[in-house]
Amino acid sequence: MLVSDRRSRFEGRALRRDIIRTCLQMNALGINQGTSGNVSARVDDGLLITPSGVPYEEMRTEDIVHLRPDATHDGVLPPSTEWRFHLDIITTRPEIGAVVHTHPTFATTLAIMGRDIPALHYMIAAAGGNSIRCAPYATFGTEELSANALAALDDRAACLLAHHGMIATGPTLQKALWLAVEVETLARQYYHTLLLGGPPLLPDDEIERVRQKMQGYGANARPRRDG
Repeated sequence: MLVSDRRSRFEGRALRRDIIRTCLQMNALGINQGTSGNVSARVDDGLLITPSGVPYEEMRTEDIVHLRPDATHDGVLPPSTEWRFHLDIITTRPEIGAVVHTHPTFATTLAIMGRDIPALHYMIAAAGGNSIRCAPYATFGTEELSANALAALDDRAACLLAHHGMIATGPTLQKALWLAVEVETLARQYYHTLLLGGPPLLPDDEIERVRQKMQGYGANARPRRDG
């Protein structure tokens, strides 16, 4: 076996482990429940994505599904029912390396009400602009939902899905998970400010200033050591 092939297989196994670790962290952090969320990460020939309906605690590296750009896949288990928007996001947004989809309490509460999250706090800039949009409702797993999500993610790294949950993206799994936590924090803050009559908002020029300063900000993994 060529050295490059061995390296590719090692990196593939490591990425599968990272996907499972991300799923477990989502539940441990309280931003997801059970198997309701799903996670994907870019590979050279498509993406790796969590399978449908497998408890994270029981998930093994071989359960992670390799999904190609033509929507065919390898493996015994089917990919997540939300595979379509994972695939569409990763194939149309080259800067995105990972997608995290969760159903956290406060973000989902706002999504049920069809509310965007406005610029109540400067950390809104972490999602790429002066708001986190809420995509219109569509049945899970459909082309319509994927199209709605892509529109809400235009020049953004995160969005809400009406009556559904949240999508957070990033160049890496670690950064996508970090952003998911930030979005849920913003949603919780917004919910509580609404109880007090609604928040004052930061102006667009300040959010743009913060966005520029935050380039590259967020969770950064330490270099992986072989062995």
